[in-house]
Amino acid sequence: MSTIEYSLDVKVPIRVAYNQWTQFETFPEFMEGVESVKQHTDTRATWLAEIAGVKREFDTEITEQHPDERVAWHTLDKPNHAGVVTFHRLDDTTTRVTLQMEYDPEGFVETAGDWLQIVRMRVQGDLRRFKDYIETRGSETGAWRGSVPPQHAGDTYPLPGTQSPTGTPSPRPGTQPPGTGTPSPRPGYPPPAQPGL
Repeated sequence: MSTIEYSLDVKVPIRVAYNQWTQFETFPEFMEGVESVKQHTDTRATWLAEIAGVKREFDTEITEQHPDERVAWHTLDKPNHAGVVTFHRLDDTTTRVTLQMEYDPEGFVETAGDWLQIVRMRVQGDLRRFKDYIETRGSETGAWRGSVPPQHAGDTYPLPGTQSPTGTPSPRPGTQPPGTGTPSPRPGYPPPAQPGL
C-alpha cells in the first residue's frame, strides 16, 4: 500500500469547505481524471476515472462522516484505496483541509505511476483545484449535513415530501427550504432532520 498525506489552507469558513466536499457529483469539476461520480445513496457512489493512464469504474462507500469534521471512505472493489478528509477551523474565514489516502497500485502501469509519484502529484493538484474552485465561488453548491453512522436517534433520512420527526416536510432534492439559508442536499437526497440547526 502507498500512502499520501497533503494539507492546504482554504480561504472559506469551515462550513462552506465541508459542505462543498459533500457534493461528490461536482468532483469532476476540480479532480483531474475523474470523469463522473454518480451518487446512489447517502453512503454509496460509482466513480469513473482515469488512474495512471488506465480507465477504471469503481464503487466507494462512506464509512464515517461528521459535519465540519471529516469524511472517510473506502472502495468496495479494485482499485483498492481508502482515505479520510478532515477539516480544521483556523479562524472564521480559513479552513485547513487535510487528505490522507492509502491505495494499492495494480499492474505495471499503475505501479510505474506510483513510482513516479504521478498519483501523489494528482492528489495535490486536486486539492489545489478544490481550493481555487470554492474560493472563487465563495459559497457551496449544496450540502449534506448528516452523520455516518448517525450520531443521534433523530438523524433519519426522510423521503422528499414526507414529514420529518420535527413535523416539517423534507425538501425536494436540490431545493433550499424557504427561509432556512440551508444549502441544497446531495443531488437526489434530502438532508437528515436535525432539530436546532
